[in-house]
Amino acid sequence: MSCKEIQGLMDPYIDRELDLVRSIELERHMHDCPSCARLHEDRAALRTAIGAGSLRYRAPDTLKKSVQAALVERDRQERAPGRWRWFRLPGPVIAATAAAALLIAIWWVRPVEGALQREVVEGHIRSLMANHLTDVPSTDQHTVKPWFAGKLDFSPTVKDLTAEGFTLVGGRLDYLDNHAVAAIVYQRRQHVINVFVWPTSEGDRGERAAVRQGYNVVWFVRSGMAYWLASDLNPAELRQLAGLLIR
Repeated sequence: MSCKEIQGLMDPYIDRELDLVRSIELERHMHDCPSCARLHEDRAALRTAIGAGSLRYRAPDTLKKSVQAALVERDRQERAPGRWRWFRLPGPVIAATAAAALLIAIWWVRPVEGALQREVVEGHIRSLMANHLTDVPSTDQHTVKPWFAGKLDFSPTVKDLTAEGFTLVGGRLDYLDNHAVAAIVYQRRQHVINVFVWPTSEGDRGERAAVRQGYNVVWFVRSGMAYWLASDLNPAELRQLAGLLIR
């Protein structure tokens, strides 16, 4: 890869939008090219500075005081003789404490889940635009599944769902959520479906769905594995495929 090509791919690389192969090529180039390595450092520093500024949230003084008052009251109740009860706390204090907990949940969960939705959809789009839909094109599950051996630290489940109307197209490596993942590709009529799979420490979670950039996304967790499906296929049939994957 030339320096000019590297410069064009630097922002997608920092945003983790490149596939695994291109990311490795870019990193090898930067290892041997001090100029491109400096460019990466400058761009990454700028992105970090922007991100830190945009995500910082300053709690209002009234909220801080309410939370502090709740903590003081809780400590007083714990030290008092006999059993204390939460309902003895003033209503505004309880409301302020609940609001603080809700703020933490919203600011933590939504950005993480939203970022994954974006990564999954962009990974799907890249596979269609870059002529890199599969690394191992095959309709045979016994060819696709063994191909991942040695390339990932887990073994993804690959199912032949042709009888159910979902044709296995093949598989490839991709990079999402800061690690390599398996991308298993199916086709329903003219619709391509990317099924991204990787291990997770989360417990089982039922199906959830969203629309992102005009594409439908369905995700769930089953038996220590996260499954994210992306396609322009209609939501009902995409959920049907999700159900077949965990059957």
